[in-house]
Amino acid sequence: MDLQLKDRFFIVTGAGSGFGRAIAELLIAEGARVLAIARTESVLHNFQKQVGERLEIMASDITLAASLDKLLSKIAGRAVSGILINAAGPPAKAFMETTLQDWDMAYSNIMRWKVDLTQKILPIFQKQLYGRMVFIESVSVKQPVENLVLSNSLRAGVTGFVKTASQEVASQGITMNILSPGYHDTAAMQRLFTKKAAVENISEAQAKADFEQSIPVKRMGKAEEMAVLAAWLLSPLSGFTTGKSFSHDGGLVKGLFG
Repeated sequence: MDLQLKDRFFIVTGAGSGFGRAIAELLIAEGARVLAIARTESVLHNFQKQVGERLEIMASDITLAASLDKLLSKIAGRAVSGILINAAGPPAKAFMETTLQDWDMAYSNIMRWKVDLTQKILPIFQKQLYGRMVFIESVSVKQPVENLVLSNSLRAGVTGFVKTASQEVASQGITMNILSPGYHDTAAMQRLFTKKAAVENISEAQAKADFEQSIPVKRMGKAEEMAVLAAWLLSPLSGFTTGKSFSHDGGLVKGLFG
């Protein structure tokens, strides 16, 4: 299937590993050009060596306002087909373990920068009358994840603003969608294995096995599997799909509208 991505230009944040890396790799394999953003410059340089000139890199913490300004300067005057908005999640904590500082940090790291970036990138898409925005959040927007109260709460807020904004720009050729991954074999899951092991006094290996058993397909997802769905949402073929939150969870969400 031709996703019509050849020679299109995309921005991928959190591209150093996990979902961001897998999605950037697939976009490049489909003939796109990608600006990969991550915090660690050496990781980005190694990535660039592996995939070649279709990958540009920017070593920055995308959650910081200065990094957003740097990004806007870097893409000034260019046609941008889409952006994948993705960054690391908050620490694993139960509600009574959190402090108000935790909540302030979670707002900054999960929601605030995405609002800022969206308000800055939408005018580019509006001028083009075309654009694709895909946000990677969590299955926690569909049902709470144990010991992840910060994510459960703030990612729901992201879903609310994305849904609202998607309605406001839908007639301008712009789509905004959310991917809500369940348990995948990525480094981000380690904080949940560690937390579960500590709470239940079991090994981290047993904690991982317990997570796998809670998934109907009985295994962790692969970042490469979700990358296929992300690439379609970033493609011209998804023009009639907007304001949606797609679970990619191996059947984990129990609700009828999961």
